[in-house]
Amino acid sequence: MAVSATAVGVVLAASTAVIERGRLRFFAEAIGETDPVYSDLDAALAAGHPDLPAPPTFLFGLKLDGPDPFGWMTDLGVDMRFVLHGSQRFEYHRAVFAGDEVTFSPRISDVYDKRGGALEFLTLETAVNRGDELVANLTETIVVRHPELEPAR
Repeated sequence: MAVSATAVGVVLAASTAVIERGRLRFFAEAIGETDPVYSDLDAALAAGHPDLPAPPTFLFGLKLDGPDPFGWMTDLGVDMRFVLHGSQRFEYHRAVFAGDEVTFSPRISDVYDKRGGALEFLTLETAVNRGDELVANLTETIVVRHPELEPAR
């Protein structure tokens, strides 16, 4: 089922999370980050940071901790069996650190299709704030296959 273009501009529920030091260490290890500022508090402080900084892609993973992170797609009638990751982009304005509380405010910014509707693209933009300060913009594109619309081979 195709997503209606009226979904563009829909603001989704915001979620808030506290950035935890242990989680930052775990994430840095999981991605193979070797710079000690991301896992060693003394190294972070020596580098001039107030605490462990979040590695660049950390906010995307933290956003997924919100309640039902893919519920917005099922609410739009998307069949989750046919969802693919299209792309993600990060625009950073300020660094975030362990102990910071951040709020994720997502909205659907685009819906379009290709190949006669066989591929549908949903773009979600998420503003990330620490208090009133914008720290990042996250953009992700989800691809939804509609096999019933794919040309016969």
